[in-house]
Amino acid sequence: MNNEEFKPYVPADKITPEFTITSIILGLALAIVFGAANAYLGLRVGMTVSASIPAAVISMGLIRVILKKESILENNMVQTIGSAGESLAAGAIFTMPALFLWAKDGLMDKPDYLTITIIALCGGILGVLFMIPLRNALIVKEHGTLPYPEGMACAEVLLAGEEGGASAKSVFAGMGFAAVIKFLVDGLGCVAGVVTAPIKALKTELSAEVYPALVGVGYICGPKISAFMFAGGLLGWFVLIPAIVTFGGDTILYPATETIATVYAKGGASGIWSNYIRYIGAGAVAAGGIISLCKTLPLIIKTFIASMKSLKGGISKSNIRTEKDLSMLLVGVLILAMTIIIWLVPAVPVTLLGAAIIVVFGFFFATVSSRMVGLVGSSNNPVSGMAIATLIIATFVLKISGDTGVHGMKGAIAIGSIICIIAAMAGDTSQDLKTGYILGATPKKQQIGEIIGAIVAALTIGGVLLLLDSAWGFGSEQISAPQATLMKMIVEGVMDGNLPWALIFIGAFIAIAFEIVGISALPVAIGLYLPLELSSTIMIGGLIRLVVDKVKKGEEKDSNDGVLFCSGLIAGEGLVGILLAILAVAGISDKINISGIFTTGSIGAIAVLAIIVLLIFKFALGKKASADEK
Repeated sequence: MNNEEFKPYVPADKITPEFTITSIILGLALAIVFGAANAYLGLRVGMTVSASIPAAVISMGLIRVILKKESILENNMVQTIGSAGESLAAGAIFTMPALFLWAKDGLMDKPDYLTITIIALCGGILGVLFMIPLRNALIVKEHGTLPYPEGMACAEVLLAGEEGGASAKSVFAGMGFAAVIKFLVDGLGCVAGVVTAPIKALKTELSAEVYPALVGVGYICGPKISAFMFAGGLLGWFVLIPAIVTFGGDTILYPATETIATVYAKGGASGIWSNYIRYIGAGAVAAGGIISLCKTLPLIIKTFIASMKSLKGGISKSNIRTEKDLSMLLVGVLILAMTIIIWLVPAVPVTLLGAAIIVVFGFFFATVSSRMVGLVGSSNNPVSGMAIATLIIATFVLKISGDTGVHGMKGAIAIGSIICIIAAMAGDTSQDLKTGYILGATPKKQQIGEIIGAIVAALTIGGVLLLLDSAWGFGSEQISAPQATLMKMIVEGVMDGNLPWALIFIGAFIAIAFEIVGISALPVAIGLYLPLELSSTIMIGGLIRLVVDKVKKGEEKDSNDGVLFCSGLIAGEGLVGILLAILAVAGISDKINISGIFTTGSIGAIAVLAIIVLLIFKFALGKKASADEK
């Protein structure tokens, strides 16, 4: 498509409501909701989901149906601000809980709210600022080259706004249903959270959690990714655990201090997983992330050079409404201010030169992230690989400079956090600006909205992390924080060299083996790293999506209701998870738990799981059924 021929949906000379009080309030509310929900989800299963389309649908349901207002640009502003919360949360939860884990080990004091907020704020604002000078180069000039799949999909949803009310019901239905199930399982305790079937012949077990969000994640990720994750789980629980127990016997293998037979006798297959398999999984995830980064390295370098060349073409200085960006002078001043703040924040132990280097690396990864999501979409953006590479480099540099021990480890995580958040926010901002470009939004107003969303999300994430840690503690069964645990292992391994390297390298070569046979190693590695009960439930969602896609094959897919309902499941469960954390801190959770009086056991759990499956089918295929009836 020739960019000069492109005409946005709302013409540049037409002024419609956009940056309004309604859109700001709704956007901030959704930024908090989806930020908190995605933080909870990411700390449970190590992944987050995009909030742009659910935020857009909820916005249409509220603005168009309830408030009786019709402004597509107002709806777009709501999703622009709202999706910022999810992106910032994703960057923060993959790294910063490592600080809490070290505090739990007695190595340092627990990070305070101000420290978390400032780190998140610097990363979030820089991620948005770095995209502003790149907008004209990447979004406008390469409109026909870089599709930005999620950005275009969100624009299509907003353009189909006349169905907004009906679609919004799918999201709200998912939120309500998941909230009830989550409260029954973890609040009242009357439904078992896990269904387990021991397999004594293999000295292992098959288990699945009964949570709507996990099934929803599987549905959204699709059958292929879900299958890869489940394959990793099967490898860990049906190959490695039986092998370790069968051949280990009376061997004492580090990091455990007892014989393998004793570990198995005390903790079963889960004991073997926690002592050995998670380290193998960590090695696999680290290798998978680095391989992912290396595979895209030529493209990364090429896209960065191309972006810089495009930037030389000039930053848009037009007075046309749809081409106005924030002042480059203001952008420069804000970037300088963030650099100074990073330098002065005690949690980031770097000099002014070090802070400048962080900003330079951040700009590089922001550029890479933006162009990568433009080509392959946010779900394939190698942010985890970037974070792992950043942590390894930062830890080595700090160690070489003499900043070792706890102080150096803390600095490495802080540096990694800022750059990880920058990459996540830049990718999200790119998609939002693409949506706005198609619809005819005012870039300057969108950029202000992104910054506002980042600020509110940064103010929220500190409270969410402190709340969840106070309620259950990171690394616990409720919030295992898998990504942050991995980052902690990497930093400790580089700084102190005290990891079980044999297990780490076993995992790394498993990942390499999968790559050699042409299978993407990262999702398999994540399945190996996570407990089987998570990946098996995610697989159920993937199988539902497989059936739905086969039923709808050859038809025009005009309904996102399955995805929207599953997005609602994730949001609803996450919000109740936050509520339960508040009740736990307040000392109320034990008083309302009735598991000692009444519980439905495994039968009730299986029944709940069946209901979840049936409801997803109902929403995913509902419109087809209606069409057939007509």
